[in-house]
Amino acid sequence: MGPDQPTLGKLLRGLRQRNGWTLKEMSERSGIPVSTLSKVEHDRLTLTYDKLQQLSQRLGMRMSELFAEEGEGSETTVTARRSIGRLDRAIQVTTPNYDYHYLCPEIRRKRMIPVLTSIRAKTVAEFGELVRHSGEEYIYVLDGTIEVHTEFYDPVVLEKGESIYIDSQMGHAYIVAGGCEEATVLGVCSSADESLMSSLMSLHGPDSGVADAPPAAKVRDLRPVREAGEAAVAKRRSSGS
Repeated sequence: MGPDQPTLGKLLRGLRQRNGWTLKEMSERSGIPVSTLSKVEHDRLTLTYDKLQQLSQRLGMRMSELFAEEGEGSETTVTARRSIGRLDRAIQVTTPNYDYHYLCPEIRRKRMIPVLTSIRAKTVAEFGELVRHSGEEYIYVLDGTIEVHTEFYDPVVLEKGESIYIDSQMGHAYIVAGGCEEATVLGVCSSADESLMSSLMSLHGPDSGVADAPPAAKVRDLRPVREAGEAAVAKRRSSGS
């Protein structure tokens, strides 16, 4: 390898330095031991494909970005993408446990999915099997009180103004806490997987109750989805009156 050709160690060190991380911080973010990262940066060790994939997923990056030198592709780093999140433009999905509003649906291949959710499930038994999907997620309680159940931790109760950040690959469920009929939360799901939106939509299953909204990758004209969602809401309100 020529002296001017970058090594994996040089690229990872450049990535770490650009983000201002210490080796320990990068280890905590990536799940790869400090000693291993240090050896890689000094070109005394390389990483297997599985470890590179783990690194890119945990850092929320495409694998190709791991091999990009500083300044490389700088002309394309600013996408200038923008979307105003409005409920009347959201993809709405209604299930027995939740009402989901997937915001900013017109942006394709996004790495984070903002979701406004109304929670009604009162028990884990009512909720069903814990869900899992790629990436990480952040949930902020806007109204009401929720109880968060996760695969490896005891349940935790969150009140209005409190939040939680979790590994989405860990089984999890959100239900309303005792004495609360319905809660509203704002969630942000993030993953290096560009099909995250489709994965989230598939969790609702075929009997989700609303509009049978198609995966984001297949949505072209959102008006039918919005109209179906509005019809479902109107029907629910009329039946409850």
